[in-house]
Amino acid sequence: MTSTSASAESGGPGPRRRMRARRRDEAHRSATPLELFFDLCFVVAVNQAGLQLVHAVAEDHAGHGVLSYAMVFFAIWWAWMNFTWFASAYDTDDIPYRLVTLIQIAGVLILAAGVARAFLDQDFVVVFVGYVVMRIALVGQWLRVAASTRGAERTTALRYAGGIVLCQIGWLALLVLPTHVRPWAFLVLALAEMAVPLIAERSLATSWHAHHIAERYGLFTIIVLGETILAATVGVRSALDVSNALGVLVPIAVGGLLIVFAAWWIYFAVPVHVRLEAGDEAFLWGYGHYVIFACAAAIGAGLEVAVETAVHKSHISEVAAAAAVTVPTAAFLLTVWLLHARHFKHGLWQQLLLPCSALAILLCTLAGGHAVLAAGLVAAATVAAGETLTRRAGRPGPRATAGAPAG
Repeated sequence: MTSTSASAESGGPGPRRRMRARRRDEAHRSATPLELFFDLCFVVAVNQAGLQLVHAVAEDHAGHGVLSYAMVFFAIWWAWMNFTWFASAYDTDDIPYRLVTLIQIAGVLILAAGVARAFLDQDFVVVFVGYVVMRIALVGQWLRVAASTRGAERTTALRYAGGIVLCQIGWLALLVLPTHVRPWAFLVLALAEMAVPLIAERSLATSWHAHHIAERYGLFTIIVLGETILAATVGVRSALDVSNALGVLVPIAVGGLLIVFAAWWIYFAVPVHVRLEAGDEAFLWGYGHYVIFACAAAIGAGLEVAVETAVHKSHISEVAAAAAVTVPTAAFLLTVWLLHARHFKHGLWQQLLLPCSALAILLCTLAGGHAVLAAGLVAAATVAAGETLTRRAGRPGPRATAGAPAG
């Protein structure tokens, strides 16, 4: 019986345990209620980042808005990803583990409270405080692993703890740098953060669970896409409150729904855990999801911008508003293809489908006020074409992989 199932049957977390690695071949491994709660709270920060992106783009400050969004979203994504992979290897589900995880949740809520200030005033102090709370809590988890293990596994845990602490010192220095230098310093520090796992696991890789990781990433993708639908719905409702422009809003709403539905379908069309079980592409796959998550959330922001432009509440052109939807949608499709879909495609036409669809969606930008609907129709046609090509090749569609973990 696993520690998670044991605590579930007892009605609560078990006594404090030594934090030992869980098995890679553990049967029936799935996301825990604590992990789902963790994801839900992180989406609060995603929502705040998307909301500020809408304001920046609608006010014709797209460059500043996209840069701030990329920086804030990195903090959200990186903290989420580090917890996810740690939990896959070392989730003991005892009282100390739960408490430290709840501290990380508190950290992301602090970060979310500082997002608006970071966008509007370039004041990242509150964002930094929230990020440090999340990261130092994770350091405590790694030190607990180090105290429970020995040899190469202990070395890996100490490298993680030390690397995270050094990066936090660097982020503190970022706060005192001139504003024009911060993007470059941010890039250096982000690369340093992403180097920590590569260095820490040189001697021994952590025992993450392929099915569990695939499910966790898939669930977070669903939550972010759901947030996108919510953002678009709120945008349409707000527009209707001040303008009777149903004729221009319906095409945007229909196109937005088609884009989100197609994004879900395409992401879950292949059993990605099969690729993860090989292990040699896990880092690339995990890191690449920064683009997938960021673009999925940005689609919702873009739909809000398109709505505001349609009712003349923004300061940008229809083409610029269309690009706020088509660019993240195209980037989403292309990244999904690069990370895992292409490994399950056979033949030239199947391989070219998603890249060509991404290009076609970008070209829809030129349609201006009709761009969102056009992009939605292209996305829907992409799904239909993909299913047709798969069945003609004699291979099962998504129903055959429905029992596999999401991703």
